[in-house]
Formats: sequence, structure tokens, C-alpha cells
Amino acid sequence: MTQSPATPLPTPTERRRLRVARSLTQTQIAERVGVTRETVRSWETGRTTPRGRKREAYARILAELSKPQPAEAAAAKPAQSVPTTKATRKAAAQAGGSSGPELRGRPVAGTAVAVAERTADRDAQDREPDTGAAAGAEEGRPQTPAEAFDALYTHSAPLLVRQTYLLTGRRTLARESVERAFQLAWQRWPEVAVDPDPAGWVRAAAYEYAMSPWHRLRPAHRQPDAPPADADDRKLMDVLQSLPPAYRRTLLLYDGVGLDLPETAAETEASTPAAANRILHARQAVAEQLPDLAVPEQLHRRLTELAGSEKLDAPGSTLVRNVGEKRIRFWTRTAIAVTALIVGMTAMTLRVAPTHYEPTPAPGAPISGVPPLTGPGHLSERDLQLRKELRERLGGGPERLAPEAE
Repeated sequence: MTQSPATPLPTPTERRRLRVARSLTQTQIAERVGVTRETVRSWETGRTTPRGRKREAYARILAELSKPQPAEAAAAKPAQSVPTTKATRKAAAQAGGSSGPELRGRPVAGTAVAVAERTADRDAQDREPDTGAAAGAEEGRPQTPAEAFDALYTHSAPLLVRQTYLLTGRRTLARESVERAFQLAWQRWPEVAVDPDPAGWVRAAAYEYAMSPWHRLRPAHRQPDAPPADADDRKLMDVLQSLPPAYRRTLLLYDGVGLDLPETAAETEASTPAAANRILHARQAVAEQLPDLAVPEQLHRRLTELAGSEKLDAPGSTLVRNVGEKRIRFWTRTAIAVTALIVGMTAMTLRVAPTHYEPTPAPGAPISGVPPLTGPGHLSERDLQLRKELRERLGGGPERLAPEAE
């Protein structure tokens, strides 16, 4: 009995392009195939490949997405998707039921997670068209590093700024952290480009920079930032900032971003039980002050609304790349100047240093080459006799010399 050949699939870049072209999220594709969102993301990045019935179901979905769609159906599809306003997101979250994500695994994302992902994808598409992977695939040429970086920045930066704001409570620091993270990503782009999750790499760098304790020494951070306008948002922000930094980061990654527990533990550099305990304690602390957020799904919805209520726009990707390159050139020239200074001082030291070593003489050893003593020495016999005669002759009596007036 022969085995049937595997169903052919498009390239990972083409899979993502087909999904984005139809304004679908990874969660929607995962629900249709019967897998998790992380599995679909692994298929689109090329880290894993579907097999068996899942491969056939995924191939059928991609084939449907590749078919041309009438103009009226394409225009009506965004109108039938999940609404993105604050009120409609609240209604959708309430209609999704009370079953929130559990700590023992998240096989299928909840309604609030799907709403947040659709909102994030749609916000990124509204800000700038996907000119990265889609353009490269249509033209049949590989992406340049700048195009790939711009595509990653356009897709991840706006939402990452809002997430970092929830972590720090400071708008300026959130923008600065995201800019520095993407500048570091551009500096190490060969490493980031082949990473299975480039967005996660940048997010970890942004969180590390934002949570640095050295920011407390900056004069600009001595005064607290302006609180949110809404009273409920202010309460939630105060509760988040009262949590320990490690608990706050873990809670935002799990209940805010929507990562699974193993991914949350890996990004926070903690074990899975430690990350689970942090999430439980953070949820308990939030529920004590805000009882309405005791349900994890409600907490996720409120975090999404709080992040979306702030108008935090990231600068253009070209500006971030240029500033990063200027900073790299500045520090490179500084390192060269310091190295040249050290080399010059070392050369001068070698020039004036003695050419051989002179050991210290041992105690009691004769020393040669010392010049003769030039000070007063011992009196000779003649000098001693003369001194004696002078003392005896001028010892006293009328013979003592005395000045006389003429």
C-alpha cells in the first residue's frame, strides 16, 4: 500500500499574504482549521509545517483565499467583521461568555483575544498598506532588509507602544523604549530576520529598556505622567503600577498580549510554575482593588481598552532607522577615538620607560659607582694641632683681641 503524496502548500510568505489580503487574523484561520493561533503563526513563519488532515484543511482554506473575489463581496467583508469601537468591543466581550483563559493551557483563544487581535491587525492595515512581504511576493523578488524591517515596524510598533505604556505608565518612555528596541533590531537585523518571532524579539527588548531602574535618575522622570482621562482607566492604571515589575510584565504578556504560559515564561526568563504563580498573584491583587476584573476575560478586555484609549503613535520607520544608524556611527567613532588615544598613550609610555630593569641591591652589599662625599670630612693631624693651638692662645685674659679706636 503506497502513501498518498502530501498536499502542496504555498510558501510561508504567500500564506501570510493571502490571509492579510482577505483581512483575516491568525485566530480566524486557527478556528477554521481547528488549531491554536500559535500554530498558524508557526506555519506562516516557516518554523513548522502542517501534516495529515490539518494540512489538507489548511490547503483548502488557502485555495479559497487565492480565488478572485467579487468587488461587492470584498467591500462587504470588512463591514461584517468584528467591530473595533470601544462600545462594540465591550458588547462582543460580554457576549463571549465567562470562560476565560486558564493557566494550564490555552487551546483556543477566547472572544476577547480574537477581538484584540482583529483590532490590532486592522489598525496596522489602516495606518499603512502592507508594502513589505506582499510587494516582494507580487514582484517575484526577495525583500531587501529595509523593506522587511519597515514591514515589521509597521505591523508591530503602534500596538507595542500602547503595551509598553501599560507597563510603565509613561507615554514618552513608551515611545522611547519602542524606538530603541527597533533601533537595536535594525543594528542586529541579520539575527532578528531569522528569528522565529521577530515581533517577540523586539517586544522583549522594549520591555527590558522600559523597566530599567536607571530611568529613576533622569530628571524628566521625577514627576509622574498625566493620568488617563477616564476614572476607570485611572484606577486600573494605578493598580497596574502598584504591582511589582516582574508581576506586572507577566500579567501584561499573558492577559494583555495573549501569549501562552510557556511563551510568557520564556520571555520573562522564568520557569513555567514561577510565571503561573506571578499571574495568579497579580490577578488576585487586581481583583482585590477592582472586583469587576476578577474574571480573566474581563481583565483582558479592560487592558485592551486602556491601551487603545491612548493616542500613542510611533514615528516613521525611516526615521527610526536613520536615528539608529547615526547613533551607531557616533559610538563607532567614539570607540575609534578612545582606542587611538589609548594606543598613543601606550606608545608614549613605551618611549619614555627605562629599557632595562635595575634590581634593588641587597642589604649590606657594597655599592659601586657612588660619587665621593663633597661635604666636610674628618680633620687631619695637622688640622687638629692647629685647632688646639688656637684654643690655647685665645682662651682668655688680656691677650684677647678687642677692637680699638684710632
